[in-house]
Amino acid sequence: MKQATMEKPGSIRFDDVAATPPGAGEVGIHVQQIGICGSDIHVWHGSHPFTPYPVIQGHEFMGVVEAVGSGVDSAPPIGSKVTALPQIVCGHCNPCKKGRFNICENLKVRGFQADGCGREYYNIPAERLVRLPDDFSADQGAFVEPVSVAVHSCNRAGDLTGRNVVVLGAGTIGNLIAQVAKVRGAAKVLITDIADHRLEVAKQCGVDFAINTAQQSLKEATTAAFGDGGFDLAFEAAGVEASLDSAVKSIEKGGMVLIVGVYGKPPVVDMGVVGEHEIVLAGSMMYWRDDWEEAVRLLASSIKIAPLVSRHFSFAEWTDAYHYIDTNGASIMKVMVDMPA
Repeated sequence: MKQATMEKPGSIRFDDVAATPPGAGEVGIHVQQIGICGSDIHVWHGSHPFTPYPVIQGHEFMGVVEAVGSGVDSAPPIGSKVTALPQIVCGHCNPCKKGRFNICENLKVRGFQADGCGREYYNIPAERLVRLPDDFSADQGAFVEPVSVAVHSCNRAGDLTGRNVVVLGAGTIGNLIAQVAKVRGAAKVLITDIADHRLEVAKQCGVDFAINTAQQSLKEATTAAFGDGGFDLAFEAAGVEASLDSAVKSIEKGGMVLIVGVYGKPPVVDMGVVGEHEIVLAGSMMYWRDDWEEAVRLLASSIKIAPLVSRHFSFAEWTDAYHYIDTNGASIMKVMVDMPA
């Protein structure tokens, strides 16, 4: 089978290796498509702090069931479309005991601290599988993982019905959070960025307001969008200190700023404002299985992904895909890698 290994930052080696049959409790998947996410790009650049090399990347994917190992009682039938949660958890730390596997003290993620799906055939424990509708496209299947991130963060925020919501950062995750917030009943959603292309994509996906904060302050934008109603919920999905600072200073007293973005360095936050205004700062980390199942339902019914897909590359062009991302920056959204048929 074909396999891609990132030997070191900026270097992917392609090999023909023997496919290994699934072991006990595992299901073998023929991988069809892989999405590249922002964390993958950090690994490509050597800036991901928790990824050793060499590593087989890939955690956003769709495939079909190819084989079933021993001891699996309820695997989807051969040929079924599937994806899979990438977390490897210990099951015995305090968060795991509380059912919060997404923040396991010993968490490993396939594609980062463990090998991922960047190969034609991929074995994974059956209990990690998520079955997909038969009519799902490969794009939809590869989007289940990032939509799950958006679903989990919206769940962390509580009931969104009738609320005005701000999403800072209009990349793929910010866009999906905005879409999920609308589905969850948010009254109005405003998304911000400094890249006009991303803001245009947000409009194509039905987001109410898309504002370039290099041209208009967040305070001005939210006043224009929400009037005296203000907003009490912001998702910081840019991973930028200035974005977080503007959210803290603009949100109404008692509001929540939910951190989804990944910061290159620790941001400075005015904790005096946080304290005096009783602002809640909360984090959101990955997802639970319920989030994946909800993501599948939303992708089948209401989430728009076509405007988010910038380009497809073949498996052999994976390196070219990274160069394309580096060259085009904020003018692209999601890039897909198509596996050999």
